[in-house]
Amino acid sequence: MQVNYPDMQLRIMPVTPFRQNCSVLWNEKTRKAIIVDAGGDADVLLDFLKKNILEVEAILLTHGHLDHAGGVAALCRGLENMQQTQPNVIGPNIHDQFLLQSIVEQARHFGLSGLENADVDRFTEDGESLNYLGCAFRVMHIPGHTPGHVVFVDEKARFAFAGDVLFRGTIGRTDFAYGNSQQLISGIKQKLLPLGDDIVIVPGHGGLTTLGAERTGNPFLQR
Repeated sequence: MQVNYPDMQLRIMPVTPFRQNCSVLWNEKTRKAIIVDAGGDADVLLDFLKKNILEVEAILLTHGHLDHAGGVAALCRGLENMQQTQPNVIGPNIHDQFLLQSIVEQARHFGLSGLENADVDRFTEDGESLNYLGCAFRVMHIPGHTPGHVVFVDEKARFAFAGDVLFRGTIGRTDFAYGNSQQLISGIKQKLLPLGDDIVIVPGHGGLTTLGAERTGNPFLQR
């Protein structure tokens, strides 16, 4: 996917049996990159980074579920042998800390192995700005799928890494003990939709969509 910045590229790489959309965003001139939601298949990610001669500045996590954060530890270990400095691991809101520290348990529930608990360098706060690759990502805390779920929005380039908040035609599941469908829908309507119909949504699963398409066609947002 071409983004609205000179020399920037975005590659979406589905990982884990859940086919979670791990995103690699990089500058073609500097070869600097960030990764959003390194859920697993670290060997595949490391191979891609090596072949494209990319140096990872940061790993951003939208929330603490296993398919979004379970590959962080292995990815960081692999990067130790590939680059001089380790990437910053930027977490979701601190309310997802319990999920990040229970990934092994989550994986066991699904009969999966090879995923690890994730440590972060810091958590994020609603409204703060993260600056990487010359991009400014606004952090939006939108709970409901998980208590600490965040969305990373680049308002200049007009796209957002939405994790499991919003998908094409649906929203993230909320049938967990900590889920809240009304909270999730309210967050989408109050925080995301006002950004404008042209914002491209990079969801945690499935194909890309836009806020305009979801505003008019997503049945969960018509309530």
